[in-house]
Amino acid sequence: MSFPRFNTVLVLIIILPLFFHSCKGKKSESGGQGKPKTVMVNGIIVIPQLLENRIVSTGTVAANEEVELRSEMPGRIISINFEEGKAVKKGELLIKINDRDLQAQLSKLYHDQSLAKDDVFRKQKLLELQAVSQEEYDKAANQLGIVEDQMELIRSQIAKTEIYAPFSGLVGLRFVSPGGYISSSTLIARLQQIDPVKVDFSIPEKYREKIHDGSVIQFRVEGIDSLFSGRVYAIEPKIDPSTRNVTIRAICQNPKNILVPGAFAKVEVFLDKIPDAKVIPSEAVIPQINGEKVYLFKNGKAISQMIESGIRTDRDIQVEKGLKPNDTVITTGLLQIKEGIGVKIKIVPGK
Repeated sequence: MSFPRFNTVLVLIIILPLFFHSCKGKKSESGGQGKPKTVMVNGIIVIPQLLENRIVSTGTVAANEEVELRSEMPGRIISINFEEGKAVKKGELLIKINDRDLQAQLSKLYHDQSLAKDDVFRKQKLLELQAVSQEEYDKAANQLGIVEDQMELIRSQIAKTEIYAPFSGLVGLRFVSPGGYISSSTLIARLQQIDPVKVDFSIPEKYREKIHDGSVIQFRVEGIDSLFSGRVYAIEPKIDPSTRNVTIRAICQNPKNILVPGAFAKVEVFLDKIPDAKVIPSEAVIPQINGEKVYLFKNGKAISQMIESGIRTDRDIQVEKGLKPNDTVITTGLLQIKEGIGVKIKIVPGK
């Protein structure tokens, strides 16, 4: 059975316009989807600023001077001349121990000294008249010397029955009472000088060369809102082999006695100052296999830039190479952008 040829031509004429219409529609649709996407981001303008390189450590407040009051001489206390927790001045008598026996011995020695001097005087006159030998005179002189040496010993023992304040400060709690017997091992009280106070802390050995006499520290203690400052005045010459830290000691004025020895201190140590540092937020930096990079805003697009970082703080990073003043660094939306993508930026103030 055969079909007329004009039927085939008619079918082709109907299908071809539909095909071209379909292709045109797809081209138009794909052209609409090809518009570049714009990402909203925040950014900062790089402005050189002062950067203080500092590290944080923990330390302990200590008295400038501290001593345990103990007696060199055993004996019974006859007077206590200080009040617990009160201030005393250098040279003030704090404790007096019974010295009656020693005073009696000294009185006897004064009498013996007088007799010995008279004997020496007589022997000297007799020696001039050759009435006694030189040996007898020497014995009398030696006896006088022995008596005077004994007197000096007793005076020294009497001096030890009186305990004076070696420096001005605050006396703590006392552990003895009037009439009590004490020995050299008995703790009487503690005397502390707390204006100024010392602050002892440690830092890693890699920062050792950045610390020197006069370096500034700041610290806080528990329960006090004030920020205190001090200056380094002594550095332990040996590094602790177990911790690889070096111990530092600073001094801080304490005129109102707010700081108490033994208090825990959170210390900030100032290592150096960079007057024109380029600082950006740490969240703007993207780690790479070969370094670190940031995205800059240029002509409405995000452009990547490799950098070299320096000092890092808890929030910021110093950029040593890769940025220039007035560069605009993108700080948000970093997961949504890529090289050359269009961005709309909102500039936020820096530090």
